[in-house]
Amino acid sequence: MSNPNDSSVHLLGWLWRKYLHKHLWLLLAALGFMALEGSMLGALSWMMGPMFDQVFVAGDHGAIWWVGGAILTIFIVRALASVGQKVLLALISQRSAADMRTELLDHMMEQDSAFHQTHPPGFLIQRVQADVEAVGQVWNAIITGAGRDLVSLIILMGVALSVDWQWTLVACIGTPIMVLPSAIVQKFVRRRAREARDSGAKLATRLDEVFHGIIPVKLNRLEGYQSKRYRDLTGDLVRAEVKAKLGAASIPGLIDIMAGLGFLGVLVFGGAEIIAGEKTIGEFMSFFTAIGFAFEPLRRLGSVTGIWQNAAAAIERIKELLDTQPSLTSPALPKPAPKGTPEIRLENVHLSYGDTKVLNGATLLAPAGKTTALVGASGAGKSTVFNLLTRLVDPQMGKVLIGGTQARDLSLPDLRGLFSVVSQDAALFDETLRENILLGRTDVTEDQLAKVLTAAHVQDFLPKLASGLDTPVGPRGSALSGGQRQRVAIARALLRNTPVLLLDEATSALDAQSEQVVQEALDQLARGRTTLVIAHRLSTVRNADKIVVMDKGRVVDEGTHDDLLARGGIYADLHALQFKTDGPTADSLAQAAQDQRRKGNGKAARGSGDPGETSLLSRISRRLFGR
Repeated sequence: MSNPNDSSVHLLGWLWRKYLHKHLWLLLAALGFMALEGSMLGALSWMMGPMFDQVFVAGDHGAIWWVGGAILTIFIVRALASVGQKVLLALISQRSAADMRTELLDHMMEQDSAFHQTHPPGFLIQRVQADVEAVGQVWNAIITGAGRDLVSLIILMGVALSVDWQWTLVACIGTPIMVLPSAIVQKFVRRRAREARDSGAKLATRLDEVFHGIIPVKLNRLEGYQSKRYRDLTGDLVRAEVKAKLGAASIPGLIDIMAGLGFLGVLVFGGAEIIAGEKTIGEFMSFFTAIGFAFEPLRRLGSVTGIWQNAAAAIERIKELLDTQPSLTSPALPKPAPKGTPEIRLENVHLSYGDTKVLNGATLLAPAGKTTALVGASGAGKSTVFNLLTRLVDPQMGKVLIGGTQARDLSLPDLRGLFSVVSQDAALFDETLRENILLGRTDVTEDQLAKVLTAAHVQDFLPKLASGLDTPVGPRGSALSGGQRQRVAIARALLRNTPVLLLDEATSALDAQSEQVVQEALDQLARGRTTLVIAHRLSTVRNADKIVVMDKGRVVDEGTHDDLLARGGIYADLHALQFKTDGPTADSLAQAAQDQRRKGNGKAARGSGDPGETSLLSRISRRLFGR
């Protein structure tokens, strides 16, 4: 931004078009009240003349009442106008800020995953809260400056000119001193304000990470470490804010210097005329009061420039966010969503994140109305398949088909309306249990809700809650156990009643008892739906209609649990390793897996001479990692 003035005009125009113009009539009413308030200072300074000349010097007792009544009227009108303009400005400011916050939130929720990976929650919270608040402050400052202070300044200078134009010229003798330093200070304030906004975003991000990760912080004794990081960031913010305030305060300071020089000149020049009898004391007091009053709105107008530079830094950040367009959007002419229960197919799909290849020609079919499990080592590409289906990301090559229609040919609302997702981290909000299940829906009857609660096994723990469905679940559902949170997520999915169900490690974090209850609810949920399951715990997918084995972004095998064990390979090795590690009869289970492979291949099992753990781990390492 090489030209700050042009930038300011551009930003003000943007603010007016997007947020302020819709409040035009309220704004005009507020400006009217402010003009009335500002003009009262001119009227008061003008009344100094008759008060001194007719009352104090001439001793006219009759003038006391009309002069005093006029001054009282001035103060009453000023008070009423002040209240009116402040209320209207508060209304305009709060409504505009609310519109801006809502638009920011809506816009950021439209962004894709890549955006949120580079813009942490604390950064976005700072934009929505602190930056919008800074912009809200500028409404009052600029509008008040344009309405009340500018009108006051014009009228007061008019009173001063009506008394003596030469005195007025002398009073403004220090004005040239302000011009160049003021321009330099404005640039300085804008730079420091940008630094302060960025430091505030880093602080908000740090707080978000600490509070969301408070358990790991405590368990790893990271309190001191996190405190130091926060203290360092706070120091950066303090330095930036103090420098910004220093620059902003310099402009009114320059005005004070100009005012002092002006008063000195008027006293020297005008005092001689009064002594010579060329001017009356009343005229001098009227002029002196007008100029004295004029410097106060002038100081406030000077402060507006500092406030504006601070707000402009926030507006730049907000505008930058609102100008960011999502890379994943609905097509211009979307196709209708498939009817019924669709099959899901990936055909030669390639996907990379930067230089990291995630899917490398993945091809798979999930039959309609059946349960298909995706298994494989971490990083094999299983979760990426889910992201492709819901268009959280698009492939660089290949096709993602839902019921024969490419996912990218459907509108995003229609596409995502086909899926219900239950993951290991059930996203609950700090609302009541009822609201966390309904999520704003008002078309659900109590009978429908009761059936969903029973099917999802939420009814099992509901009587234990103090207020039943109206019990707050706490931040991120912290008032519920892991199993209870999962059952709430299943109840949501049942209520959505979509044709496709995605289960991402839905029971991996649960104890055995909770897993059994949740698995029963999941089985109920999966009936009649095309279901895809991601699982590391192979015992949870042994009954799947089809198991797809993924490795290094490719589908390397598929079949039923028994078929895959009989053929050997990655699935059999993973299965044997899990039961070797976790099972109470590890040796016998590992041997059984080897026997199945021997029977399926019709030849001696590899490593039969050493069925121990070392040989098994070596085979898995060679398959998974190429060594």
